[in-house]
Amino acid sequence: MNGPEANSRSGSPACLAPGRHACIRDSRSAFTLIELLVVIAVIAILAGLLLPALGRSKSRAQGTACMNNIRQLHIAWTMYADDREGTLVNNHGIQETIARTNNWVNNVMDWSSRPDNTNIATLTSGHLTPYLGLSTAVFKCPADKSQAENGPRIRSYSMNSMVGNPGELTNRFNPHLVQMYKITDIIRPSMTYVFLDEHPDTLNDGFFMNRWAEEKWGNLPASHHAGAGNLSFADGHMESKKWLDDTTVKPPVKGGSGGVFSSAPGNDYAWMRERTSVKRSALAQ
Repeated sequence: MNGPEANSRSGSPACLAPGRHACIRDSRSAFTLIELLVVIAVIAILAGLLLPALGRSKSRAQGTACMNNIRQLHIAWTMYADDREGTLVNNHGIQETIARTNNWVNNVMDWSSRPDNTNIATLTSGHLTPYLGLSTAVFKCPADKSQAENGPRIRSYSMNSMVGNPGELTNRFNPHLVQMYKITDIIRPSMTYVFLDEHPDTLNDGFFMNRWAEEKWGNLPASHHAGAGNLSFADGHMESKKWLDDTTVKPPVKGGSGGVFSSAPGNDYAWMRERTSVKRSALAQ
């Protein structure tokens, strides 16, 4: 078959009339520049809408994983006490942790090349690790990206300094508060936190301590989860606390906390203080 019909069937451009050399191409076979720009603009708009949502989803997933880590630490803490007639695990400060390595966790971290920053043996030698199946991943919040000079640091969590035996630090910083050595010493289990994720710039030992009568942050809770931190409580429940004060939410980097500083306006500090312990004077009444 010859002529335009044959050309059409063979896929060739159809000529306007026999004997003419010009043929019409199908203008729908390619994008114009304007159409291409429109497509690019639509993709950019969709990306702008979707990327923040994906970022929030990732943040929520990390927050959930962090909460699960703290829950596992808390279960180990409870099992340890159950095996010892209610006696709580040791909760030592820097010097005693280094000297005795007889603590719930046996590393003291900083930003240097100190082996404790990366040596998982300092975690497996702690008193709680046998109750964790020797898992060390639970000591690290997935949102904590802190890096020491010798690599990623291996722990994100610390323990309320008023919970457990503080050894040589007994009554050193908060003698007006009740130190809890046994489960039965915890007067308000639902209002007494045990574990929390701590700001990487103040995290060294596993002993989260502030001088609660001074209205100053020394140790600072972390705010890895969209300005919130995770905590476990002595009754077994978990909380994600959204910090209210801008002064509490500090960059999670070396020097980010800036050392000891005022807790003003003090909403977060008061919240933490109320959930740390009870005053000895209250027990005497």
